[in-house]
Amino acid sequence: MSRLRRQIGNGLSNVVDTKDTNKIKLKTGNIYESIAVISKRANQINISLKEELHNKLEEFASHTDSLEEIHENKEQIEISKAYEKMPNPALLATQEFMEDKVYFRRNEEDLFS
Repeated sequence: MSRLRRQIGNGLSNVVDTKDTNKIKLKTGNIYESIAVISKRANQINISLKEELHNKLEEFASHTDSLEEIHENKEQIEISKAYEKMPNPALLATQEFMEDKVYFRRNEEDLFS
């Protein structure tokens, strides 16, 4: 099991709950900067999950184009369902950000422009 899937299994639900924007703002001093950090991390998580899913489903791929050979693969369906049940990458990124598990830094050039 990948590190990301173990992390996802740490009890985070699929339900979106409200967050205190003041707590989010405290991490960087700017709510928009905090949201930018969360969104960049969510994109990283999404790309990682997508690559992992495609690699697993590639094992089941048929490289022939015959319609007669296409059949329902239960293992493939179970893998797809498991990934569908995972929390949204934005939820995961927000949790990581609030738990100080996301490393970010400011570009000094941007601060002075």
